[in-house]
Amino acid sequence: MACQGLQKGETLESLKRESETLKKKLEEERNKLNDVELHQVAEKVEALGALSMKTRRVLKGHGNKVLCMDWCKDKRRMVSSSQDGKVIVWDAFTLNKEHGVPLPCTWVLACAYAPSGCAIACGGLDNKCSVVPLSLDKNENLAAKKKSVAMHTNYVSGCTFTSSDMQILTSSGDGTCALWDVESGQLLQSFHGHTADVLSLDLAPSETGNTFVSGGCDMKANVWDMRSGQNIQSFENHESDINCVKYYPSGDAFASASDDATCRFYDLRADREVAVYQKDSIIFGASTCDFSLSGRLLFAGYNDYTINVWDVLKGTRASILFGHENRVSRVRVSPDGTALASASWDSTLRIWA
Repeated sequence: MACQGLQKGETLESLKRESETLKKKLEEERNKLNDVELHQVAEKVEALGALSMKTRRVLKGHGNKVLCMDWCKDKRRMVSSSQDGKVIVWDAFTLNKEHGVPLPCTWVLACAYAPSGCAIACGGLDNKCSVVPLSLDKNENLAAKKKSVAMHTNYVSGCTFTSSDMQILTSSGDGTCALWDVESGQLLQSFHGHTADVLSLDLAPSETGNTFVSGGCDMKANVWDMRSGQNIQSFENHESDINCVKYYPSGDAFASASDDATCRFYDLRADREVAVYQKDSIIFGASTCDFSLSGRLLFAGYNDYTINVWDVLKGTRASILFGHENRVSRVRVSPDGTALASASWDSTLRIWA
């Protein structure tokens, strides 16, 4: 099929070479516009004072690796999912477990809280994303009310509700992202553009945000328009899988964390990477990242059990958080910015403040 449209004298090889030269030309044109790096602009900015964050709570209850967690908008509750096949809803103040939902598969890779706080979504190796309505009755069988909303042809790696409880975005190992209607389970829009597993997605933070960013095993970070399904920006700077992408609080930029042991910062208006967060002493992959509420700090969890805190503007490391006994799978700053929660393969969650 692919060869039908070839002109005379053209081969796939010659077309490949042509596309490579065009790519190089585009890069050169792009680079002509690059004037300064972020840390040069930030030279006059005051350095950060010493950060003293400590573990304030340890949440124990999962029987295996904790793979994902999310905060509720009420700044108090959290949901976490684990390789033990369970999803737990916690009260982060009292450490009480409010709900436990067993799922038919182990490796629940993704979980998310609905904006209203009345439901959670989760998915994993069963290729499905399910929504579970939460109730005040502690004894109610939530697993029976679980509703399958999304179906992929491979594992579900990430899920997030859009600005309402009615729509959900998923990313999958089948190389696509998709937007679903929660009520009917219908596919509203699919996003094709990655050439390998999509490992992470994040929704633009503004209320009217119609864009989201995704990252995956093809080392690409793509920005999408949710209404048209078009890939509007693409960044290829990493040298290994992108494990996590996260929007800057203003929505004008995003960060990515990768197995190449770096985190990178991209400005969408400048259409390029503006900072790299790395140190020669850091040789382990970064699995997750999140910004502080002001956007000045970037928290990144690594496979060497630590969380590094980066000064976003200066590009320097502000602090290291030690405490977990296995790789850190997820970090999330609470909605009011007062605490950081981390999930780990040591089967615990920690809250730092």
